[in-house]
Amino acid sequence: MRWKRWLGIAMVAAAVIALVAYGFRPQPALVDAAEVRKAPLRVTVEEEGRTRVTDRYVVSAPVSGYARRITIKAGDPVRPGQEIARLEPLRAVVLDSRSKAEAQARVEAARAALSASRERAKAAESDTVYWDAEVERIRRMVKSGDVAQERLDRASLEQQRAGAARRAARHAIEQAESELAAAKAALDDSSARGNGPPAAGEVVSVTSPVGGRLLKVVHESEGVVAPGDPLVEVGNARSLEVEVDVLSSDAVKIRPGGKVLFERWGGDAPLEGRVRTIEPVAFTKTSALGVEEQRVPVIVDFVSPPEHWQRLGHGYRVEASFVLWESPGVLQAPASALFRYQDGWAVFTIDSGVARRKAVQVSHRNGLAAEILSGLAEGSQVIAHPDSSVEEGKAVKPR
Repeated sequence: MRWKRWLGIAMVAAAVIALVAYGFRPQPALVDAAEVRKAPLRVTVEEEGRTRVTDRYVVSAPVSGYARRITIKAGDPVRPGQEIARLEPLRAVVLDSRSKAEAQARVEAARAALSASRERAKAAESDTVYWDAEVERIRRMVKSGDVAQERLDRASLEQQRAGAARRAARHAIEQAESELAAAKAALDDSSARGNGPPAAGEVVSVTSPVGGRLLKVVHESEGVVAPGDPLVEVGNARSLEVEVDVLSSDAVKIRPGGKVLFERWGGDAPLEGRVRTIEPVAFTKTSALGVEEQRVPVIVDFVSPPEHWQRLGHGYRVEASFVLWESPGVLQAPASALFRYQDGWAVFTIDSGVARRKAVQVSHRNGLAAEILSGLAEGSQVIAHPDSSVEEGKAVKPR
């Protein structure tokens, strides 16, 4: 009986020791595993862009005037030479009591000046009549020998002076009449009296230089415009291009004629384009994080058929992917599996449940995958996100 009792105690103690040893034994680290495989790989530069009409015309006011309300709307078709806006003469200013009194005083002064000019004209006319008769009388006396020729010459000179004074007086009357008319116009044509419809010759018609569609109405309501003020924008909405602002460090990698893919633009399938121009001048732009960046505008033309992107319009947002390099099938591993080791790159592979460090040679990379030139075989398993718990020879277990 004693022997059986000690045997039971020994068995219980052995079970407890076994459970404690099992609980404290090293556990394999849980890791994310990924398979090394051959698949298409593409290296791109991704940025946001905006569509714009290739040839856009801003129609401006040629002269200052009062623009009537523009009735055509954005999106309406426009023919070459079609009237877009009408400019009328500027309205007269409204005179306050002081300005009106000054205008009335100018009218009275102009009327008085006209009266004075007419009186001077009458005096000049009288002098002319007198010297005409005097010259005729002296001429007869010269013929009869009663007076000398010198007196006739002096009388002819006075006759010429009287004629010149009469002509000057007539011109002074015309000038005074014009000044009186201008003073009356300033007083009578004020906005306080109202503005009637202008004459046909006073209206300036602004026409479209090209055909297409009205893209934007800049000055829709009637009002005063100055020379050069934009009125509308006209262009062919079916002739679109894309402007993408890329970092200057990425712009040097892009080549004219390069392939561009537009994704997440609202359609069912991506659109394809080609790089047309990389502008040579960069500009400074502050990012959302407050960092100043040097960016370069890149112009892209659509290659996809127009019926595929006909729902796009001017100023629409698109996401552009500039294809720098692509291959239909290369051996690749997740970019997150790579880490720096000595002077190159390495990965951790899973070999019979144990992590093994292997040096690899890497070529093209994008944000998700990297091309493996050597060091790995197709079908190998690598640890996608190795952390500090993964070491050479340590037991690991894929999640």
